[in-house]
Amino acid sequence: MRDGTRTIAESEAGAQEPVTPPRRRVWRVIQVVLTAIVVALVVRTLVEEWGAVRAALEHAHPNWLALAASGVIVLATYALLIETWRVLLRGWQHDIPFVDAARIWTISNLGKYLPGKVWSITALVVMTRQYGVSAAEGAATSVLLTLINTLVGFVVAIVAGAALLQLPAAAVAVVAALAVAVVATPAALPRIGVAAGRVLGRPIVLRPLPHRVLLISAVLTALAWTMYGIAFRLFVLGVLGSAPGALRDYVAVFAGSYLLGFIAIFSPAGVGVREGAMKFALERAGFALGPAWLVVVASRLWLTALEVIPPLLFLAFVRRSRPFPHDEDQSPAR
Repeated sequence: MRDGTRTIAESEAGAQEPVTPPRRRVWRVIQVVLTAIVVALVVRTLVEEWGAVRAALEHAHPNWLALAASGVIVLATYALLIETWRVLLRGWQHDIPFVDAARIWTISNLGKYLPGKVWSITALVVMTRQYGVSAAEGAATSVLLTLINTLVGFVVAIVAGAALLQLPAAAVAVVAALAVAVVATPAALPRIGVAAGRVLGRPIVLRPLPHRVLLISAVLTALAWTMYGIAFRLFVLGVLGSAPGALRDYVAVFAGSYLLGFIAIFSPAGVGVREGAMKFALERAGFALGPAWLVVVASRLWLTALEVIPPLLFLAFVRRSRPFPHDEDQSPAR
């Protein structure tokens, strides 16, 4: 995060950082404690059931071609989500080159491994300001994409296999209500900006987005979740040597467990929560205990590698494709 890190450092050097409020410190402690508890429970269960996992390892027949294909599809899914973000940006007449957008998106995505779920948005806002995107619109596009991706993901999981996840009717109703609210968001963005400005004590201007932009984004994210499901099935085939069951089961298991981990705001990258949900869903899909745990652990390692390696490559070898003359003036508004 060379460019982004430099900008943050310069901003911090030019301003006095306020002392962390007691409430924020307490919340951070709570996040760490809750994450530690969840991880400890998952690890304890895994240790207790390690015999089944070891037996699954002994009988597994890895398929390296399937694993490679799974990785390629996951990376293609990342590219699709980056393009979805660019669609939202173009709705506000901002056109960041794809390579630069990929660099920003992958590097800022590393923030998900920190507690709180806000660091990715913060890094993305800082880095997009170098391309003439205001802090308000940078944050709004990031939040909108997150909302759309999350809601569409839950819809995909519900349609593909709600029975596997045992989603209550109330949860389905909440997802539907939130989907309606987000559909109305583009027209309401200016009012949201005014309200946020009053709270923060400074003007925040958000322009309305065309509804077609929202529709395109929803379609692209639905396709992304489907691609994730295909990649997950290939991953299971690569780890175990076989992947029984219908494709829709893999779509539901991956989307449902990933999103449950995501909405657990106390857990960095959904650690512990995603694993517990995936193991539960795989068992309901007919997987034995050992193979289910093997897939859970291997998938965490595999996805972490696929999320961490691209930004490291960008940091090492790729710079912005073109300079912007106003970069030096892109300090946050006071």
